[in-house]
Amino acid sequence: MRWQALPLLAGFAVVALIITARAILAEAQIADRNASREAIETQQLLSSLLSLAQDAETGQRGYLLTGDKSYLLPYQHAVEALPALLKRVDEKVPVGSDRAQQVLGIKDALAHEQAELAETIRLYDAGNTAKALEIVRGGRGKLDMDQIRANIDAIRRIDGASLAARAERMEQIEGWLRVGSFAALLGILLLGIYTIRQSSRRFREVAAAQDALSAKNTALLNEIETREKAESQLRQAQKMEAVGQLTGGIAHDFNNMLAVITSAMNLAQRKLARGEHDVLSFVEAAADAAARAANLTARLLAFSRQQPLAPQIVDANRLVTGMSDLLRRTLGHAIEIETVLAGGLWKTHVDPSQLENAIINLAVNARDAMDEEGKLTVETANCHLDEAYAAAHPEVKAGQYVMIVVTDTGAGMSPDIMARAFEPFFTTKPATKGTGLGLSQVFGFVKQSGGHVKIYSEPGEGTAIKIYLPRFTGPEEAVQPVKAGGRSDVPATETVLLVEDDARVRASTAAALLELGYTVIEAAGGDEALQKLGQNAAIALMLTDIVMPGMNGRQLAEQARRQSLSLKVVFMTGFTRNAVVHNGVLDHDVHFIAKPFTLEQLAAKLREALA
Repeated sequence: MRWQALPLLAGFAVVALIITARAILAEAQIADRNASREAIETQQLLSSLLSLAQDAETGQRGYLLTGDKSYLLPYQHAVEALPALLKRVDEKVPVGSDRAQQVLGIKDALAHEQAELAETIRLYDAGNTAKALEIVRGGRGKLDMDQIRANIDAIRRIDGASLAARAERMEQIEGWLRVGSFAALLGILLLGIYTIRQSSRRFREVAAAQDALSAKNTALLNEIETREKAESQLRQAQKMEAVGQLTGGIAHDFNNMLAVITSAMNLAQRKLARGEHDVLSFVEAAADAAARAANLTARLLAFSRQQPLAPQIVDANRLVTGMSDLLRRTLGHAIEIETVLAGGLWKTHVDPSQLENAIINLAVNARDAMDEEGKLTVETANCHLDEAYAAAHPEVKAGQYVMIVVTDTGAGMSPDIMARAFEPFFTTKPATKGTGLGLSQVFGFVKQSGGHVKIYSEPGEGTAIKIYLPRFTGPEEAVQPVKAGGRSDVPATETVLLVEDDARVRASTAAALLELGYTVIEAAGGDEALQKLGQNAAIALMLTDIVMPGMNGRQLAEQARRQSLSLKVVFMTGFTRNAVVHNGVLDHDVHFIAKPFTLEQLAAKLREALA
């Protein structure tokens, strides 16, 4: 196929040659115009030289004849202007050019003429008028002026001859270019006819190839659609498998806990029915199972990023330092603990208690990976995740982060285990070593806080888990100290309005309040609560559920506070997406307790609100 491209290449070569010749001609024309302009400017300068020389001579004659100083003005002007004019002439006619000899003759004659004028004026001023007039009559000045005119005429003839030669050469070039252009156009016409025929043939070939390609594309699209359907079904199956694993894990753990509770309550009922009162161990077992069930629910909420958070401005260095004793008690003395704290560490805005829980979870996992013997390092640092890192991790926003790294010297993880490490209920530990929710809880908390978590590990080389929390750049708020009235051991004497639509929950909560020493007034809904609030001025605190039919807890609190400005309100709920929790964060200045809660937790929360 190479020979078929030769005519096309030849055509391009001819066109390129014509364009090049035209460009050369255009440059030559520009050079001619510049040369003509230079010649004209040179002639004008020489004419100005001649005019100034004549003006100087005229001024000298008038002064010698009259003695009037005003006649010397043209002379003085010429003397002042001639050096600059001669400099411009030197720039236009450099040494070595074909006109340099004539310019040199002009300058010599001009110098003689100027010297004679100056000498005659000096003699006249000295009173030697006769000598001055004798020099004038000698005719030397006329000879100098004639020499200047003759040299100027010679320069004009040289410039004229040069321009004429240029014009003749340009006419020859244009003639050859016209002949060449005509021949080239004829060749291009023939080439065009040939190209059209070739293009038609190739167009038919391309059309046939496009039809074949279109058929293949259609087949490929059908194959892609079939594959996408298969992949969608596979993703759905994997999703259902994950949901099955999650629900299976929840069912397994809850069944174990419910088994303990059911068995303990049944045994306690039987003993009490027989008049036996040694049921404390059964009650403690049921309470422990219920607490573990509540903890499991909290971990699931953390993984699903729906736990209610109370973020504060946190100095991670201070938080890690304050956890030293807790880590030591949790890990035992066989684990060596080291902290590496960065200087000038930025602040972050997170829930400090949840951050402590996350670090504890990572430390416990590290202890188990080291078989309770090794070294644990907790490190803090300022970090910037750039656009390249964010592009490789779509869930990450580029920016500045506070990094907390927990590193161990344990067994490490293989790539397939790292890929599943954050899945709920996934664990490589024995059945008695954990539920597999620790890392998933850390993952959920970090993501809910707008951060990022990454595992770096190799089998036999240990593991480093890095938590990235967004840098806080706003104004720092003063942390309010805990008041003494917030202690749970203060005797309770206040009256509490309990608002709960579920009768069984209301009854058990009322019993808990009475046990704590409070006077309890119960209401099943918002309207009833407002009515009883208006009838009892002694009510100091309202403990209300949030999710209720009709008026919810937040709406009830707003209306109740309009009736009693000093009323304290504590919200309770087991559902986190509600009127006081938005995007997983508690509203400002809200007292909240999550269901289920222990008697001690309820006591502490109520004393905190009343303080």
